[in-house]
Amino acid sequence: MSNTHQVRTDFQIGEKAQLSKIIQESDLEIFAKVTGDHNPLHLDENFAKKTRFSGRIAHGILGVGLISAVLGTQLPGPGAIYLSQSVNFLAPVRIGDKITAEVEVTKWKPDKNIIHLETRCFNQDEVEVLSGKAVLLIEDI
Repeated sequence: MSNTHQVRTDFQIGEKAQLSKIIQESDLEIFAKVTGDHNPLHLDENFAKKTRFSGRIAHGILGVGLISAVLGTQLPGPGAIYLSQSVNFLAPVRIGDKITAEVEVTKWKPDKNIIHLETRCFNQDEVEVLSGKAVLLIEDI
């Protein structure tokens, strides 16, 4: 069985892609298990209630994972390799939030196969919870 993926090279400045996910308690538990990040702010409601957040919040890097999913599957898509990602965490993400990760092309260097994108995540209330920039290499297959 052969997997065929088209590697794109026709990117346009301003082009966007996004995906959404509802954050569930199981996402926090699985993330903690995979990474070893068992910070009680994410896993222990009694602990988290005593913090400035007044309750549990998701691991911030989960939003970056959603951005990675957009980059690797949609824009730029298969064959894209992270060179860098900057990120600013702007607001907490809670269990039950619908988080939308969005990427937008800001620069495309076809001679070097390097693409620059603005990255952001926002919740169901359109509150931006994460922003940053990504630079990726488009694998020449």
